Amino acid sequence: MWRDERALAQSRAFRVRPVPLLRPLGWLARGWKDLLRCPLPGLLHGLASAVFGVLLLSVAHRQFWWLAGAFSGFLLVAPVVATGLYAISRALERREPATLATALSAWIPRDRRLVVFGLLLALAGTGWVVTSASLITGFAGGPVDKPLDFLRVVVLARDGWLFEAWLLLGGVLAAPVFASSVVAIPMLLDREVGVHAAVLTSWRVVMEHPAPMALWAALLMGLSALGMVTAMLGLVVVVPWLAHASWHAYRDLVESDA
Repeated sequence: MWRDERALAQSRAFRVRPVPLLRPLGWLARGWKDLLRCPLPGLLHGLASAVFGVLLLSVAHRQFWWLAGAFSGFLLVAPVVATGLYAISRALERREPATLATALSAWIPRDRRLVVFGLLLALAGTGWVVTSASLITGFAGGPVDKPLDFLRVVVLARDGWLFEAWLLLGGVLAAPVFASSVVAIPMLLDREVGVHAAVLTSWRVVMEHPAPMALWAALLMGLSALGMVTAMLGLVVVVPWLAHASWHAYRDLVESDA
């Protein structure tokens, strides 16, 4: 109980700023500026994500039931992958040198907070991959080996319930993960605050601004999907763009009263 009260007190030291509905578009604009100002670390992060996506396709191109869950699971752990780019945006904001070394230094674990959070997100992503694969293989009306099979057997199935159940379960998992991490990971990088307090602050942000944060979640998913359907090439730009924008979302939404 003492730990919970302490985390709540820590979280309340950070005021949640009010933002208008369309403010997420401003985060995208500022994220794009950061990418142009310091492109190399971002493009390398994006290239690594694209290569990872291509490897997934090559390994599971005939097991789309597994691939669909793997890609959506990747979106759950993407905020941790972007940690180095949060450091780049912070350095640019402070008018400090922003280089590849700045991004790489963020991966050096000075404490266990980001490691713990990353493991929790990886566990959530793995759980969704297993759940997605089990649902599709167990209830699909036929084999789902290729994207066209997924479209024909799952999305356009006559009874229509499997795809809806797949989306519902994905949403049930993704919504709390998004609410828990949307500002928590850049906050853990930026502040000496506990994991529980950062998660509580992230939930406060979502609960106080449901409409702007719903728009932000839709933009994150839509642009990520666009990057994937361009044979993964779009991820080279989309991943760093969204990472830098996510830093500005955190800075715009959370103000320290400490």
